[in-house]
Amino acid sequence: MKDLFGQAILDYQTQNNPEDLITETNISEPDEMAVAYLFRSYKDMPKLEQKALQLAQGKILDVGCGAGSHALYLQEKGLDITAIDISAKAIEACQLRGIQNASTQHLLDLEPTAKFDTILLLMNGTGIFGSLQETSKYLHKLKSLLTDKGQILIDSSDIIYMFDQDEDGAYEVPASGYYGELIFTLQYKGQTEKPFPWLYLDYNTLQNACHANGLQIELIQEGEHFDYLAKITR
Repeated sequence: MKDLFGQAILDYQTQNNPEDLITETNISEPDEMAVAYLFRSYKDMPKLEQKALQLAQGKILDVGCGAGSHALYLQEKGLDITAIDISAKAIEACQLRGIQNASTQHLLDLEPTAKFDTILLLMNGTGIFGSLQETSKYLHKLKSLLTDKGQILIDSSDIIYMFDQDEDGAYEVPASGYYGELIFTLQYKGQTEKPFPWLYLDYNTLQNACHANGLQIELIQEGEHFDYLAKITR
């Protein structure tokens, strides 16, 4: 991977002529995303993210922290926050922003001795699972990192709305696989990242996966466009 996402974040942080990111999926046209959005303040965050940050407590892990806006807000509130991302350049930007405990780590590589009261997976947190088949592996890992009364706060979207409907109103989703499994392509400053899988999970499918892995799940809040925030516990 070229780490173009991280490069865009670092360029913005260091004022190195940042440009918009261009994202495209196997079911959607290219779309521009301003890197500045990743640096948004609490008041500019979607309500689902604000709610998650309100519920965060104890020792907190921010998974896939990106530019670190969630972690920075919680740190400024005096909370014990650890931020991780697989992008070394994004983590460099987080450190430049003043996040004290930020490191380049893959969730699956975290030591099982690490325990957290709150684990955050925001901005479509189910995305890092990659596919429905991999979901159980990630949920099992997340469960192992929770304290006895810990919580996972995760958001995602049901992207069924992106598919056409037939005359009877049924959605014309692919005959094989799960419709929330997408392939993303990302471009930045004329370079193209290697395509990568990204998973959007509808709430019922996530609920079934949690129950299959000995976890409880609660729907905390629904957004304005098929999105939701859920709390997962032991």
